[in-house]
Amino acid sequence: MRKIPLFLVLIFLFSSCVPTKDLIYLSGTPKENKEIHKINTNPYKLQVGDNISIDVTSDNVNLVAVFLKSSGSLSEKTSSPVIYSIDVNGNIRMPILGEINVLGYTTKEVRVKIEEKFANYFMKEDSYFVSVKLDGIKYTIMGEINSPGPKVVYQNQLSILDAITFSGDIPISGDKKNVEVIRISPNGNKKVTIDLTSINALNSEIFFIQNNDYINIKALRQKSLTEGLKPITGIVSLISLLTTTILILRGL
Repeated sequence: MRKIPLFLVLIFLFSSCVPTKDLIYLSGTPKENKEIHKINTNPYKLQVGDNISIDVTSDNVNLVAVFLKSSGSLSEKTSSPVIYSIDVNGNIRMPILGEINVLGYTTKEVRVKIEEKFANYFMKEDSYFVSVKLDGIKYTIMGEINSPGPKVVYQNQLSILDAITFSGDIPISGDKKNVEVIRISPNGNKKVTIDLTSINALNSEIFFIQNNDYINIKALRQKSLTEGLKPITGIVSLISLLTTTILILRGL
């Protein structure tokens, strides 16, 4: 029987073992951090490439029809909000109102801007209601994740745990304690690390991801060691095989 040297067996076992505490999400006792909770509630500011949904309703259906998307037959027409994509100049282009710059504004601020422009379009006696929402959250996840790549989730709020779940979860080879989030914003880019095995991750400023975030899941050191040992174990196996073959041939 071929024997692998004991030191290689010990190294392999050491490199393959991942502590249970490094595999469980949100463990431990929470520590309150009001300042970070305040950061979490800051509204998202729109960027180039974002899509926003704008819905306009009024008692006078004909008056707002131009701002809605129609579908269906002539007898059963239905209307729905229009999706606008923010161009490279930070603008959207609406019927009648023309170009509106929305770069760096929140959806609430965009709604106010549109309502101000409507004041010149609607009569005072006309009632109308404007709704502006972000049309989904786009993020890119990479590294040690079961389903890497760009994703779009049609929600207005998305936690990093939801984003990971939608991407097939982190395998045992992924490092849950040092997940990187690269955030791109009009005010500059930054990289923040979050420990998803700690309950205090709920207090992180990046627990709720934003549109265009990049999530990077690093490989555990144990995987790196195991990958590094593969050439060595391959050579040892080859030597053992050759030795066994020689011994068998000598015995013939």
